[in-house]
Amino acid sequence: MTHATATIGRDRYAVQIDASGHAITADEPEKLGGANAGPAPYDLLLASLGACTAITLRMYADRKQWPLESLDVSLRLTGGAEDRRIVRTIAPRGLDGEQAARLADIAERTPVTLTLKSGIAIDTSLA
Repeated sequence: MTHATATIGRDRYAVQIDASGHAITADEPEKLGGANAGPAPYDLLLASLGACTAITLRMYADRKQWPLESLDVSLRLTGGAEDRRIVRTIAPRGLDGEQAARLADIAERTPVTLTLKSGIAIDTSLA
């Protein structure tokens, strides 16, 4: 099961995260009062989607025995609260146009993509 713990002390606004045994520091940029000691929360969200996309597409290409040399996934968060969206661009190298188009189609169904598109319930309680 996936698990993460985020801990903040008096430092504005550095957060120490343990994600399944991996240490990550998150922070806000200086213009928002942080020290820019790590990615901001939305940066982490985009990184998670990018990692899931890249891993899933690598797995798919490997299963198909396609000659995928490398894959870049570029992500941008655009818009405001009412029209926020993620713009994702994938750049596969070593594939023909049909194979690349298939990867773009598969990208729409990666696990994190589906979670973000469908939304997810969050239950909050006090410890």
